[in-house]
Amino acid sequence: MANNAASFALGTSGLITPAQSKMTTISSYLDIRTDGWAKQYLPELYEQEVEKYGNRTVSGFLRVIGAEMPMASDQVIWSEQGRLHLAYEGQINPVTGVVDTITGIDSGATEAHAVRKGATVVATVNGVVFKALVTAGAETSTSQLTIRPYNAENVDDISGIAVDDNQVIKFFVYGSEFKKGTDSMTESIEPNFLSLDNRPMIIKDHFEISGSDAAQIGWVEVTGESGQTGYLWYLKSEGDTRTRFEDYLEMAVIESEKASGTNVFSSVTDAPAGSEGLFSAIESRGLVSSNMFESAETGPETLSDFDILLKELDKQGSIEENMLFLDRDSNLAIDDMLAGLNPNITGGLGFGVFNNSEDMALNLGFSGFRRGSYDFYKTDWKYLNDKSTRGNIGGIQGVLVPAGTSSVYDQTLGKNIRRPFLHVRYRASEADDRRLKSWVTGSVGAATTGTDKMEVHYLSERCLVVQAANNFVLFKG
Repeated sequence: MANNAASFALGTSGLITPAQSKMTTISSYLDIRTDGWAKQYLPELYEQEVEKYGNRTVSGFLRVIGAEMPMASDQVIWSEQGRLHLAYEGQINPVTGVVDTITGIDSGATEAHAVRKGATVVATVNGVVFKALVTAGAETSTSQLTIRPYNAENVDDISGIAVDDNQVIKFFVYGSEFKKGTDSMTESIEPNFLSLDNRPMIIKDHFEISGSDAAQIGWVEVTGESGQTGYLWYLKSEGDTRTRFEDYLEMAVIESEKASGTNVFSSVTDAPAGSEGLFSAIESRGLVSSNMFESAETGPETLSDFDILLKELDKQGSIEENMLFLDRDSNLAIDDMLAGLNPNITGGLGFGVFNNSEDMALNLGFSGFRRGSYDFYKTDWKYLNDKSTRGNIGGIQGVLVPAGTSSVYDQTLGKNIRRPFLHVRYRASEADDRRLKSWVTGSVGAATTGTDKMEVHYLSERCLVVQAANNFVLFKG
């Protein structure tokens, strides 16, 4: 007797492709080609789904280095302390000793200085370092000042400094000196601080399935990253949707950007304002290194190349412990650099070092090392390697994140508190917690509407707070 069962075709790629909403579609089932079931003997069917991509989630970065804290406002504001010591760069006339076009070491823009008469400075012009006394400072002009060297009548009299006007000078205040019987220091220096803010963004996702399809039993046992198992396709897709949304929660605070005034969003109805993500915060307020890790072959070949990074960290506050989250090439480049420190490794492999021996599997990977006064712990960042995320786009080789906490003034609490350098703030109150909300509507289970379908909604409202971004490093390639 002939079997007239319908035949099912597979997509051109040969892959099982469950749809994201209506799950009982042709491409949702196994490859049962023409006459697949119209045979005397049924084909052998594997019930277990093959996990060909392993663990597909890319989240986990913030779980390692961050924290999550509730807030009740539309905006989070914090302040960061300024430099304790005064250091500037400007243009000097070596004959008169007048310094103008003064810029702060952090701002890079012309600004009023706070160097007062009687201050003593260490200065350098054309590579020549000398000590000088400020004879006219902020009390007479906040756009220029006048200095006189201790070991010469004028700056141009110092060997190695030309008479030419508008030479670059760098200087910092190391103290003060006054003659007997003179008045005290005039003017006072007010502490400088930087006020920063960020806004939470609302992230949403949605899954739905008709009431009829919710009762349909699938043919393949499936599993997912969240641990769900079973024979119902819609359970698989609902679990995947939730796992995908959890990835979005992390990727959003890493990649997000604030919309500027000239952004195209300004002409879009109900457009969001954006939020400052990790990459954006480091690019605007932190350290950016270009092509430090070009590849495993052309990365930092010696520690002296890596020491350039240490010198930049020295200028910013010297956080002792730091974590490196790197892509594959950058991680291998550091491994090769450290392995090359073994003098017996020339052209081969050295045993008896780095806990390696001929009787064990050779370990050429390094999880951490210390250089100078800094400890570095490194790891692969799956987000930068995965082909479906940054691994396909490129542009980012890794980030350096300081470990520990910082002390900041929280305007909501009205006091100084210690917070991780990197943490997430989410909207929450006694009435509603928006850290990660999910709710079900429709006619399946406990019916809430007359629509014959089940809908699962996901929502979160959050933003990332990057404190002391000057201690972070973004490696761009």
